[in-house]
Amino acid sequence: MEISAIGIDLAKNVFQVHGADKFGKPVLRRTLSRGKVIGYFSRLKPCLVGMEACSSSHYWARELIALGHEVKLMPPQYVKPYVKTNKNDAADAEAICEALVRPTMRFVEVKSPDQQVLMLVHREREGAIKERTALINRLRATLAEFGITIPAGPSRMKRWFSQEYGSVEHNCSELLRRHVRKMQDRLESLEQYIASLDLEIDQCSRENEACKRLESVPGIGRLTASALVASVGQGHAFRSGRQFAAWLGLVPKQYSSGGKQRLQGISKRGDSYLRRMLIHGARAVIRHMNPKRATTDWLVSLSLRAHKNVVIVALANKLARIAWALLSKGSRYQEMTA
Repeated sequence: MEISAIGIDLAKNVFQVHGADKFGKPVLRRTLSRGKVIGYFSRLKPCLVGMEACSSSHYWARELIALGHEVKLMPPQYVKPYVKTNKNDAADAEAICEALVRPTMRFVEVKSPDQQVLMLVHREREGAIKERTALINRLRATLAEFGITIPAGPSRMKRWFSQEYGSVEHNCSELLRRHVRKMQDRLESLEQYIASLDLEIDQCSRENEACKRLESVPGIGRLTASALVASVGQGHAFRSGRQFAAWLGLVPKQYSSGGKQRLQGISKRGDSYLRRMLIHGARAVIRHMNPKRATTDWLVSLSLRAHKNVVIVALANKLARIAWALLSKGSRYQEMTA
C-alpha cells in the first residue's frame, strides 16, 4: 500500500484522515485524536497532504512540512462540490483528498508565524475600531435622549467635550454625568489601545523590506503595505497580478451564457479588509491627483467618461497588480515619467 495523497479534515480534537494511491483508489481511512496526528504522520513516507484553509490549518501545514510532507491548503468553497453524500467527517476528508489532485484546483499559500501574528494585529485593530465606533454611537445616543447633540466622528466629539460640554453639563443629573464620564474613560482607553496597535504595525513595517517597497507606491500606506505582506507574503500563490486583483474582488462579476458577455458590479470576493484599504488608498490618490503627472493621464481620461466610483475601483485594481508585481518579483516601484 503506497499512499500518494492524503486529505485531512481538521477539527478541535478528532481528525479524520483519508488516503488514496496514485490511481485515486482509497487505501486509508482513519480517525486520529489531536495528540496522535504528528506521531502518525512522522511514520508515513513523505506524500501530498491537503487541508481546507481554516482555523489552525497554517499551523498544521507548517508541522507536516517539517516532517517532509508536501502540504497544500484549499479554500473550503472549492472543496464543497466534491462531497458526494451527506456531510460528515469521513466524507469531508474524502472530498479534500479528491480535490487535492485536481489539476485546476487553486491553493492557499501557507503563512509563516510572523505573517499570522501581523495579520492578527490588523484584525484586532479593526475590531477595536468597531468597538470605538459603537461606543461613540452609544454615547451620542445617550446624550441625545436629553436633548444634547454631539458632532459625529471621534475627533469632533473629543473637541466638543473639551469646548462645549461644560455649558450643558449642569443640566444633567449626577447619575448621568457619572455615566458619561465612565463612557469617556472607556473611549480614551480604547483609543490608547488602538494607538498601541498602530505602533506595533509601524514597527513591523519599518523592519520589513517588502513593506518599504510597497509604501513607495502612491495609494499604499503603512497599514495597507503591512496587511498585504501579512496576507499574501510574496504572492507566489497567484500566477499574475490580474488573478490577485480577482481574488480581492476588484474585477466585475460575470453572468454570461450562450456567448453573451454580461458584466456586473465588482464581485467583492476574497479579503474584504485588503479590498477596502486599497479602495481607500485609491480614493486618496484621486482626491490629491495632479493632472500634470504622467501617471495620472489615464485617470483623467477615465474620469471624463466614467463615474467617480468606477475610477476609484479601477485605480484600486491597478494598485493591487502593482503590489503583486513588487512582492512576487522583489522589484522596486518606478513611477512613469512623461
